[in-house]
Amino acid sequence: MSTAGPPQGARSAAEGEGTPVSEGERDPLLQVRGLEVSYSLGVGQKMRAVDGVSFDIARGETLALVGESGCGKSSVARAVMQLSKPTAGEIRLEGEDLARVSRAGLKRLRRRFQMIFQDPISS
Repeated sequence: MSTAGPPQGARSAAEGEGTPVSEGERDPLLQVRGLEVSYSLGVGQKMRAVDGVSFDIARGETLALVGESGCGKSSVARAVMQLSKPTAGEIRLEGEDLARVSRAGLKRLRRRFQMIFQDPISS
């Protein structure tokens, strides 16, 4: 799965007209670096669902993962939510490495973010 950056010249809501943005507001709320997710298919066989995905999401921004069925969108979301452990990479929420957060800490953090599932009938 590959990711594309914003269109050339695109600006985030935080960079909008007229409103000064403080340095803290520019810091990414969520950072994903080199995310890889693989699933075991049996003895010695693995399927790589996500291969080196990286992105940042700032406060006030929205990210949509778009792609064909089976390209890894849900695998990325499950890894970010820590519902499945990534094979490699780093996921940070407000600078906190989610791989190092306790179960109680994850429970606390999950109250602050959620997955929104696509309705395949309306798409």
